[in-house]
Amino acid sequence: MKKVLFLLLPVFVAAPALAREDPQRPVHTYSIVAIDKHTGDMGVAVQSHWFSVGSIVTWAEAGVGAVATQSFVEPSYGPLGLELMKAGKTAGEALAALLKADRNEDVRQVAMVDARGLVAAHTGKNCIAEAGNFVGDGYSCQANMMLKPTVWPAMAKAFEAAEGELVDRLLAALEAAQKEGGDIRGKQSAAVVVVKAKGSGFLWKDRIYDLRVEDNLDPVPELKRLVRLNKAYNYMNRGDELVTENKIDEAVSEYSAAMEMFPDNAEMVFWPAVTLASTGRVDESLPLFKKVFAMDLNWATLLSRLPAAGQFPKNEALLKKILGLTPKK
Repeated sequence: MKKVLFLLLPVFVAAPALAREDPQRPVHTYSIVAIDKHTGDMGVAVQSHWFSVGSIVTWAEAGVGAVATQSFVEPSYGPLGLELMKAGKTAGEALAALLKADRNEDVRQVAMVDARGLVAAHTGKNCIAEAGNFVGDGYSCQANMMLKPTVWPAMAKAFEAAEGELVDRLLAALEAAQKEGGDIRGKQSAAVVVVKAKGSGFLWKDRIYDLRVEDNLDPVPELKRLVRLNKAYNYMNRGDELVTENKIDEAVSEYSAAMEMFPDNAEMVFWPAVTLASTGRVDESLPLFKKVFAMDLNWATLLSRLPAAGQFPKNEALLKKILGLTPKK
């Protein structure tokens, strides 16, 4: 295979070689890649009548870009596209390099967005109809094997009109695709990945959302539920960070936001209660402990084990007061 060289000052960078395999995985689907022009966050979302579509279609790296690779999918477009963009290539240059190295580019459908907000997309001439893409300002919507050719324009319109976080706008595009008829075969799985504008060097810290619904009769509503739950846990995680910084009032505010979203989630009630009691705000913690103990007595057992692990004050009187809230048998 010949390698195509591209100028990346002050050195030349060779386009990575694609895996030379026949197009045997027909992941016909619709997806969107996009950047949030205000925050710089980047993401990709997808739905398909194919099991575990997110495992091969969605790729993103903080500070680098996002990629969707589908149709007769070649998964290596994801990591190789990110590698090229990380080396300084624009989305368009990265995509062009990989297409040139692919003998099956006529059945590929790929879209990329880079950290500069530049977008590129490709729909091969032999992608199964209805197939096409729409490139807008900082995003691209693409689809193949759709019931109607209006799917990707509808996605673009919905994305531009939607409000909220980038993840909300990505899901709005998926919903619009399904309302327009979606995949001619139906629906099965969906996924969304959103990464931060700048990388920290710790990939697990840089992913704001990384969620997949592998097999479901109606995957996007389930994905929306998971995103909402993820948002609540983002509040919880932020609360934990603030506790370590001894910013208790701010931590309680974050915890409260999570509890408001999911008041019946015992985890989101228990740990704020522990924080309050541990920092002297016992009276505020008692209603929360009473609520969580009523959900499941195992939380009382867990509380009694925390002092030995250094996660709660070794104060027998305090512990006795709180455990006295357990429901009487």
